[in-house]
Amino acid sequence: MDAESDSSSSDILDQRNEEGWEDIEDDTEAITFVSLFDDKTFGSAKEMLSSCKDNHGFDIWKVRSEFGLDFMDLIKLVNYIRSEVKAGSRRPDLSSASKFQDDKYLQPVLEDDALLYSLDDVFEDGAGNGAQNEVEELRQQLAQLSSQFQSYREEVQRSLLSDLESAELSKPTGSQTNGNMSQVDAGYFDSYSYNTIHELMIKDTIRTDAYRDFIYDNKHIFTGKTVLDVGCGTGILSMFCARAGAARVVAVDNSDIINKARENVFKNKLDDRITCVRGKIEEVILPVTKVDIIVSEWMGYCLLYESMLDSVIYARDKYLAPGGLMVPSHAVIKVAPLGDSDLRTSHIDFWRDVYGFDMTAMIEKAHEEVLIRTMESKELAGEAATILELNLHTASVADLSFTKPFTTTWKDDHDTLEGFIIWFDTPFAPDSTSKAIDNRWLNLSTSPAGTPTHWQQGVLLIEHPKDKFTAGDALEGTVSYRKREESRGLDIEVKWGGKSSQTWKLE
Repeated sequence: MDAESDSSSSDILDQRNEEGWEDIEDDTEAITFVSLFDDKTFGSAKEMLSSCKDNHGFDIWKVRSEFGLDFMDLIKLVNYIRSEVKAGSRRPDLSSASKFQDDKYLQPVLEDDALLYSLDDVFEDGAGNGAQNEVEELRQQLAQLSSQFQSYREEVQRSLLSDLESAELSKPTGSQTNGNMSQVDAGYFDSYSYNTIHELMIKDTIRTDAYRDFIYDNKHIFTGKTVLDVGCGTGILSMFCARAGAARVVAVDNSDIINKARENVFKNKLDDRITCVRGKIEEVILPVTKVDIIVSEWMGYCLLYESMLDSVIYARDKYLAPGGLMVPSHAVIKVAPLGDSDLRTSHIDFWRDVYGFDMTAMIEKAHEEVLIRTMESKELAGEAATILELNLHTASVADLSFTKPFTTTWKDDHDTLEGFIIWFDTPFAPDSTSKAIDNRWLNLSTSPAGTPTHWQQGVLLIEHPKDKFTAGDALEGTVSYRKREESRGLDIEVKWGGKSSQTWKLE
């Protein structure tokens, strides 16, 4: 019995003759890793994440380093991306770690998501982020430098505060601090905190090239000088000035975009010459007492919408040294009659039949607003007339509310006066002594005759167009600009023909 038992046990343990034993491991299901952005599968987590980096621009190693993510944060990140992709977004918002901090992202989006169990393996040996270690070290150095810079700026402000007289520090009557900003100002500055508006402005090559060309073509004016950039936005004009040789540039903006401006300045290695200051120009304390040049892109629709020129004039009076230069140096508002335009059909008459419905109720206030449109020269029924010319070295805030006359001659290819078109030019003088505008100066124009800009033109449609003209007839009238006290908008009134008038709002 013992021998038989031993033999049986030996046979049971001896698997060499068992069929299929060699295939036992093939029955184990291979682990696959599904891509974060599509249905592709991979044999390893690192392979899948590397594909996401190469094909979809998502670098998990960079995101982990940038936000200092731990294991639980990485799980939330993975589930956040999968949920966004599942909802149809192929480019999830990763601008902040707060986007995926909700605990709901601890719940797996993909059933049996192998990636969630392999995150430790992805990072344990540093594979895939060899260069990230260097990036992280540089990031830490940047953080340290930024902290030192902030400490330096605060020390400068404390020093200035101790030196200035208390009367100098007190705010003008009616001014408001950042902590008690009016809703109008808060909304205005907040609108400049986002990328879209700055992308629009920078991509407006007529605008941006005008500033760049004037600054670069006049490097002798900027070399060694101190420049103040009022409303610096992304910092593009400040960087033009620094590249042109300015010794120091102070860039001021009261929106969150100032943080991006600081990063742009640092990344372009111009932080030794450009200082970014957050706040309203009327309230901040600058690290300089006087500047040689003030540069600003302050123009709004119909030139004066948004009232930013008020702040530029304040900066000029407080900081510009005698003989200093304003860039741009002048501003001109022009008006021309609009005749026989298709705009009335598309904007007003459109409501008379909308898919077979009478929706003329929508017309009630349609004539009260200034339309911002790109018009063509052929729609001008008369020659342009200049209604306001400002020398920015001498203009006052009082000059920005006005009533000015205009006269134009009617053209022969139009019949009915349907409204008015308003636009502006901003010439750039190379010195502050020029009184009259020289046609040889660089001129940033928003005329219908030129390449369209993001300002376009302001169009004022008459509610009941009835005035008829023939070629050679004179059309006379006045244009009035009045700033709206409750907002940064404008009321624009036009009187013409001695008997007709209408007011439009620009909000």
